[in-house]
Amino acid sequence: MDSQRRMHGSCVSRDGHAVLVTGPPGSGKSDLVLRLLSRGFELVADDRVDIDGGFASCPAPLAGLLEARGLGIVRLPYRTRAKLALIVELDAQPDRMPMPRQHPELLLPVVRIDAAAASAPDRLILALDCALGRVTQIAGAFAA
Repeated sequence: MDSQRRMHGSCVSRDGHAVLVTGPPGSGKSDLVLRLLSRGFELVADDRVDIDGGFASCPAPLAGLLEARGLGIVRLPYRTRAKLALIVELDAQPDRMPMPRQHPELLLPVVRIDAAAASAPDRLILALDCALGRVTQIAGAFAA
């Protein structure tokens, strides 16, 4: 795994397990993070994510900041560091039955979801549970 890097994206964690959410500007990263915060996740970083030794953190000047489109930038409680477990790429048309994928540098599972879907937060939660081995998948992104 790459030792140090900075990525464009947002990051949340649950029980110390982090999910890196990536996608182009305006794809819904911060909006998805906002919806996950109401489901018990903690903010790690918004817009820029530092990755070091498999752990995600936020660059100091951005710590605790979240941009909510149409509202502005707000300061929220945040987790300083969390172990990366999953990468979610935002895609308006994800595959119906995806094959397992792994990020080439971070060596983590990668899934694609539509951030605009009402079920997007629940799909991300389910994907995290699959990545952590809490849920068994028969076919798809985490199938053996």
